[in-house]
Amino acid sequence: VQLQASGGGLVQAGDSLRLSCAASVLTFSSLVMGWFRQAPGKEREFVAAIKWSGGTIDYADSVKGRFTISRDIGKNTAYLQMNSLKPEDTAVYYCAARLGSFITTPRMYRYWGQGTEVTVSS
Repeated sequence: VQLQASGGGLVQAGDSLRLSCAASVLTFSSLVMGWFRQAPGKEREFVAAIKWSGGTIDYADSVKGRFTISRDIGKNTAYLQMNSLKPEDTAVYYCAARLGSFITTPRMYRYWGQGTEVTVSS
């Protein structure tokens, strides 16, 4: 599984961005797609995850109500809609995938995209 993240940029607080994660192949029923982020000097942290076959979604408390994860099965693409962005959302955002149970721990994800940078100015 190869992943390609895109959509990052420089925005102001309160603005919105939509990140995309295009995958080479996603035909596994047990696949879980996740978004993670890593701010300078901090560890990589969970943002959101979705079970590709549908039915299970989870968000970090810090983004609940502001971010929405979704996927387009026909396009093999996952999205992260980010609204009401805050300066503390500034980070490099990564999409990742794993096969198996629904887990949000970064080290449990085997496949990673290259990351896309999001900068939110105040």
